[in-house]
Amino acid sequence: MKSYVLTVSCKSTRGIVAAITGYLADKGCYITDSSQFDDLETGLFFMRLTFISQEGATMDELQEGFAAVNTRFGMQSQIHDSEHRMKVLLMVSRFGHCLNDLLYRWKIGALPIEIVGVVSNHFEYQKVIVNHDIPFHHIKVTKENKPQAEARLMEIVEQSEAELIVLARYMQVLSDAVCKKMSGRIINIHHSFLPSFKGANPYKQAYERGVKLIGATAHYVTEDLDEGPIIEQDIARITHAQSPEDYVSIGRDVESQALARAVHAHIHHRVFMNGNRTIVFPASPGSYASERMG
Repeated sequence: MKSYVLTVSCKSTRGIVAAITGYLADKGCYITDSSQFDDLETGLFFMRLTFISQEGATMDELQEGFAAVNTRFGMQSQIHDSEHRMKVLLMVSRFGHCLNDLLYRWKIGALPIEIVGVVSNHFEYQKVIVNHDIPFHHIKVTKENKPQAEARLMEIVEQSEAELIVLARYMQVLSDAVCKKMSGRIINIHHSFLPSFKGANPYKQAYERGVKLIGATAHYVTEDLDEGPIIEQDIARITHAQSPEDYVSIGRDVESQALARAVHAHIHHRVFMNGNRTIVFPASPGSYASERMG
């Protein structure tokens, strides 16, 4: 028996749930998990279901048959194979805490993805990546060669068939063209002090201001720098007894965990775009334990 994920978004109206569940029942499918949300402000409806095809219907057959329901409600919908491991391209500069965390979760199976490569504008983590039998791509980025560097990046994306790019503390700003082409398929992480503490040494600035909470935000990348739809956030409390070095160390932990949870939500198709916001459904029972690791 094959397991699938159905994601649906459309204008809110009566009969949507009945039509979806009725269709799946007619196809001999058993629903194992279901989440839905009706946004009263935008008038949009969002739904995510996991189900098992008990009579052997293929994904193509299910999608073809679902077309009538799709048309009836003007839906944006997709059926995903639950066993498919999303192809992910990681990008990093000189801070490796998020990269190492993602690699560890991937290695132990807590993050079921296929890492198709790592791109960096430096060589610090080349050996680490090669030792994991993952392709390493060095792309030097300067003001003068940025168009060529991004062209090379997109070549790697196309050749590797990457479905998602994760900026694991990649410190170069992507162009508007790349952001538009990969809309909804690039996740970034940054400290939540923005925009209060900009520029170099944000944690030092936070220490000097006596900040009591350290935070991190994982979001989709858009043309507006660090202002894309938020997927996941996390915080840690700070006391007066902690040093600037403590701030940095704690901040790295928070960043790593927030980014991992955002990636986990995306690869399991739990994130829906809703204008400048996101709808993030909770983890289904089968993936809950792995998401809570760390």
